[in-house]
Amino acid sequence: MAISIAFFNNKGGVGKTTLLCNVAAYTAEEYGLNVLVIDADPQCNATQYMFNDKKLAYFYEETSSFTIHNVIRPLSLGKGYSKELNVTASPRFGVDVLPGDPRLALTEDLLAKDWGAAIGGDARGMRTTLMFAELMKRCDDYDVVFFDVGPSLGSINRAVLLASDYFVAPMSIDIFSVKAIDNIAAWLSRWRKQWSVGVENVDDPEEVGTNLARKSGFLGYASQHYIAKADGSGAKRAVNAYEKIMRQFESIVASELSTIAPPPLKIDTFLLGAIPNLHSLIPMSQSARAPVFGLKAGDGVRGAHFSKVKDSRETFGNVAEEILGRVGLNR
Repeated sequence: MAISIAFFNNKGGVGKTTLLCNVAAYTAEEYGLNVLVIDADPQCNATQYMFNDKKLAYFYEETSSFTIHNVIRPLSLGKGYSKELNVTASPRFGVDVLPGDPRLALTEDLLAKDWGAAIGGDARGMRTTLMFAELMKRCDDYDVVFFDVGPSLGSINRAVLLASDYFVAPMSIDIFSVKAIDNIAAWLSRWRKQWSVGVENVDDPEEVGTNLARKSGFLGYASQHYIAKADGSGAKRAVNAYEKIMRQFESIVASELSTIAPPPLKIDTFLLGAIPNLHSLIPMSQSARAPVFGLKAGDGVRGAHFSKVKDSRETFGNVAEEILGRVGLNR
């Protein structure tokens, strides 16, 4: 059975999609694992990152294409779960992708409405809420599935987390990310209690498939976008303004999120790794539709960029290895 991991933060602009796609590519390349990325963000940023314009046009203009909309639409029409799962390989990232679709946003109201029914024990409401959990049954050929989601505390993300064994919280280094932790903790606590009530109220939990729901254990956070400078020993450290905020993260995360979804392993810190500001490498990576650490001269890499590309492999690799270690996949 594939392990599923969501990259989730209700705050936008934290580099969530960039982190997910590079971690997914590193996982496939360095560990040889079969990786699937499911783009469950109606903004489709992961899909845009991993495919060229010609492929994107195919996804959204040709009726023969298959996106996440093809999985969700039958359920929204009352026809039950889709039995199909067609994925597309990303050439440069080396992973399979279930492309996102802007039409996924149209299911937000449906999921919100059926969530109200689900917590009352309504079978249809629970089945709708379990749409992504049911989708995971078709992913057994993969070792790990990464879910990319939008920056919200909405019903789509709630359904994704019910399909996720774990979640990772990418954080930018600012006071708003600190505040976002409080929001995530309160939201998770509330819907978990509501879901438990729904499971207790439903007449036949086995028929509904409530056992499909996964635990969405919190694996940790990755701090991003900080500005680093070399210290006296030559080691790169965050500048003082960023480091002050970074020091707050650990205590706040430990007090808020660990009590809701403790990680499966005993760890010294919830920090998975730190991603410094990579400046021009990010737009270069996006234009090339390639992981940052996979950029080449043909993608526009010049001079000092080569050493930064090399460094980025270690940077993203450290985060990937920490995630895989915590879920038991780095053996």
